[in-house]
Amino acid sequence: MFSGIVAIGKNNEIGKNNQLLWHLPEDLKNFKSITTGKTIIMGRKTFESIGKVLPNRRNIILSRQVGKEIHGAEVFHSLEEVINLFENSSEEVFIIGGADLYKEMMSKFDKLYISFIKKEDKDADAFFPKINFSDWEIVEGKDHEEWDFRVLKRVK
Repeated sequence: MFSGIVAIGKNNEIGKNNQLLWHLPEDLKNFKSITTGKTIIMGRKTFESIGKVLPNRRNIILSRQVGKEIHGAEVFHSLEEVINLFENSSEEVFIIGGADLYKEMMSKFDKLYISFIKKEDKDADAFFPKINFSDWEIVEGKDHEEWDFRVLKRVK
């Protein structure tokens, strides 16, 4: 089961120059609590922006660079390989970025964990795909001063 986890601004913006747009400690704690003990999948640029393997998680990194090795992580060279590995699994696997990976996986997500940031960044250069909310139902939510958190489940 594939899930996406992301923080998006008012215009679906998620990043700029391969960096997150906002630093919200409570949102980062929320991300950590949701993904700890789980498998996370990210693109190489997202991994490089984080700068390290995230602890207490199975880290899978997608990279087109043949022979690329990252200590503490598994490197796959095609999204198709990763999809085949987890497609029939009951394990919840999290896609954590970047924009291209979210776009490619949007039709495969069963759940979305979204922090809706109450700001916008007009200089952003990376965006989350447009969400057709009629395809989703909100199954969990919590409001914060600077952001609102929602868990969306795909309507079957």
